[in-house]
Amino acid sequence: MDSVGVIPARFGSTRFPGKPLKMIAGETLIARVVKGALGSSRLKTILVATDDERIAAEAEKAGARAVMTDSDLPSGSDRVWAALKVAGLENADVVLNIQGDEPLITGEPLDQLISAFDCRPELDMATLGRPFDMATPAGREALASGTTAKIVLDQTGRALYFSRFPIPFSRVPADAMGPEWQAQLSTVVLKHIGIYAYRPRFLERFCAAPPAGLEVFEGLEQLRALALGARIQVVQTQHESWGVDTPEDVEKIERMLAATR
Repeated sequence: MDSVGVIPARFGSTRFPGKPLKMIAGETLIARVVKGALGSSRLKTILVATDDERIAAEAEKAGARAVMTDSDLPSGSDRVWAALKVAGLENADVVLNIQGDEPLITGEPLDQLISAFDCRPELDMATLGRPFDMATPAGREALASGTTAKIVLDQTGRALYFSRFPIPFSRVPADAMGPEWQAQLSTVVLKHIGIYAYRPRFLERFCAAPPAGLEVFEGLEQLRALALGARIQVVQTQHESWGVDTPEDVEKIERMLAATR
C-alpha cells in the first residue's frame, strides 16, 4: 500500500510561537516528531508541511521531505491536503495526518492506522482510540472530563460520534456500576487519540466542505467527516497522546524522556 505521512508544522502559534523549533532534551520538536514517524515500517514517504524555511531545514535534516504551504491555511487538515498536492502525491492509497507537536510519537500506532485500510476499500478514514480503565478512579474521571475527547463505537469498531461530554450517558454513575457493566462500557467508548488516516480523495472532499453544525457546536473537526457520511474505523491502541501546547509542556516531556533513560 502506497502510504504518505504528513506532519503539519506552522511557525505561528497563538499560545506558542515557533513551537516546532523549540528544543526538547537537545533536539527540536519537529526533529523528534520526524524521527518518531521514521519508525513506521509502512510509511513510504514522510512530508513536513510548513510555512517557515527554518522548520523546513530542520525537517530535512531529520530525514523528512519539507513542503512549503500557505501560512493562512485554516487547519492542519488543509495543510496536509495542500502538501499532498505540492508533492504530487494525491493518488496515494492512504495519507496520515501526524500531529507536529507530539514528540513521543512512534511508528507502531502509525502502522496500526495504515493496517486498518488493508482489505477495507470502503473506508474513508481511520483514527486511534485508547480504552478507559473503568475499574480505576482515574479511568472514570477521564470519561467524565470535559477536556477529553471520546468516541462511541458501533459493533464493527467504527465511529458513531465524538464528543468531549461523557458519552454514552448513563443514569448510573460509572463508579456505581458493577464490574460487568464497567467492562461493557469499555467496549463502546474510547478516549480519542487525535491522529488521522484518510483516503486522499475523501480528504480533498473534507477540506472543500464548510464546517458542519456538529463540528461548530462541539469544537471537534472530525464531526465534519461524520456529517459528510464518512466511514471511520477506530483502531484500539495503548499509545497515549502527549502533546506540546505551551512552554510548560516542554518540561513535562523532558521529565518523561529522562525517566525512560
